[in-house]
Amino acid sequence: MDQNDPKADIIEALKQVYDPEIPVNIHDLGLIYDIDVDDGGKARILMTLTAPACPVAGILPGQVEQAAKAVEGISDAEVELVWDPPWSQERMSEEARLQLGLM
Repeated sequence: MDQNDPKADIIEALKQVYDPEIPVNIHDLGLIYDIDVDDGGKARILMTLTAPACPVAGILPGQVEQAAKAVEGISDAEVELVWDPPWSQERMSEEARLQLGLM
């Protein structure tokens, strides 16, 4: 992990969090819209879900928050669920689309 780039470290941590219904990590799924880390080490993460009625809506944001807080140099993390723009398969990484047979 790069000591000078807490955002990159958070991304690596989020690659360990999976939507239980899809065998791809949430970062490669395109669920993370933005990560901002202030000078005090507080992370603010904007994320979405594949659908508003997603069954993991109650647990996935907490998992994201815990993963971010576990990163060295992060003092706190706040996760905000957003629905605009809506998630679509185009947000997925090429690797995720290949893994799911969408290419």
